[in-house]
Amino acid sequence: MTLAATTPCEKPLENTAEIDEEFEALQGYVVDPSHYAHNAARLKTSDGGRFVLIPQPLNSNDDPLNWKESKKLRIVVIIAYIALLADYTGGTAIITVIPQSMQWGLSQATVQRAVVGNLFTIGACGLFVVPLTSYFGRWPVTLVFQSVMLGTCVWSAAATSFPSYLAARIINGFFCSVGQGGALMWIKDLFFFHQHPQIINYVEFSIILSPYLGPLITSFIVSEVSWRWAFWVCTILAGIGLILVFFLDETLFDRKNPPVSRGSYVSRILGAHQAQSWRQRSFVSCMSRPIVAITKIPVLTIMIYNFLNSAWVVGVNTTIGYFYFFGIVGCLIGWFSGHFLHDAVGRYYTKRHAGRLHPEARLIIMYPATLLCCVSLVVLGFSFQRQWHYMIIAVFASIQCVGVMIVTTAINAYLLDCYPEGSGEVGAWVTASRNWAGFMATYIQINWVNRTGAAKALGTQAGITVASLFFIGFLQMYGKQLRQWQGRMMFNKI
Repeated sequence: MTLAATTPCEKPLENTAEIDEEFEALQGYVVDPSHYAHNAARLKTSDGGRFVLIPQPLNSNDDPLNWKESKKLRIVVIIAYIALLADYTGGTAIITVIPQSMQWGLSQATVQRAVVGNLFTIGACGLFVVPLTSYFGRWPVTLVFQSVMLGTCVWSAAATSFPSYLAARIINGFFCSVGQGGALMWIKDLFFFHQHPQIINYVEFSIILSPYLGPLITSFIVSEVSWRWAFWVCTILAGIGLILVFFLDETLFDRKNPPVSRGSYVSRILGAHQAQSWRQRSFVSCMSRPIVAITKIPVLTIMIYNFLNSAWVVGVNTTIGYFYFFGIVGCLIGWFSGHFLHDAVGRYYTKRHAGRLHPEARLIIMYPATLLCCVSLVVLGFSFQRQWHYMIIAVFASIQCVGVMIVTTAINAYLLDCYPEGSGEVGAWVTASRNWAGFMATYIQINWVNRTGAAKALGTQAGITVASLFFIGFLQMYGKQLRQWQGRMMFNKI
């Protein structure tokens, strides 16, 4: 389908003097300079002139979009590392359940409450991080949350009773996901539209990898020394994360009302510089941003889809137990393939749609990726029930991770394209839906498999996975109309 430039809500590309990012989100992004005709020379493009820069950066070195690529990559690597720590520490707690239950004389089910409590609060973290950073700034909020995360890792390692340990894990979850819940926000601050899929793919790789890496390393630790050492390792890693926070920089930048100066390093990291612009923002409005975001039908639809799919990869992990190396292999394959696939699909779509890339194009790749997850669940179900060779389990569990990796990047890219003004909010809801799905799966998976058998349980999950594609089809058919009908995320109206 080719979009005509004569429809009432569109403006011809030849007459475009500036790029309205929110308009592009509604009508389709155009990154090829040749499609801007007479105004191409007035637009800023990437090196080599291949892509028009969306959004157009200001003529100021203070604009994070103008920062050196080395600085941008440094920041995104730090955020990816901090994001990894959330599920790494959560996965560590899964392995320590048995020695903890023995030490405290409690059932494993009782100690498991600390795991699910931590998982639930990890999901909630981003919904508080993002609005707080919209008011106080990205950097100072990250510093505070990472500091508390470090403290709760120490508390987890030193806890002498289960109630104390349980409190440490719940509080840890609420503060440890500052990088994970806010990752999309940092990406939007620093990178242009044409760069988003690859950068998201890098960050999501660390996030999807972490729940496999933590348990794998912890398994070796608890087999040799006390379970407390597993959390002392988490403490060391969290301490490194806190040190790295000091190498970030403030990326919150109002292009409509740019600040007069950047302020000093100390004023930015402590939030004093950001406080100068508080009069331009309402605290109530900032804290209400996630609520505004979830009222948008495309956001809610993606959350339902993600919830229905993320649960089963956690369910498979629960069923397999300590068999974690497959996840690392699957995430690596998913990251590598996604590095090329997302951009390839975008280029193919753009050529067939008169140079425009609609956000819904990001969803195309989700059909084969979701089917990979479905086939994996079916084969894994029979493998568990009929006790097939463990390498079959490893291969298809890895394939499931490949599918999850591709899907996660695609839905983040889609929502970011749909609502660039709500980058942090949509990213926080994706994180919440994934972790709350895992929270649900940890409660139902083992009992479900024991009651009906692995083949039937995972087969049902495969059916739910296929059925969830209805939501993707719905968005591809009606997503654009829904976004035009509901309009933008009007945060400043609260």
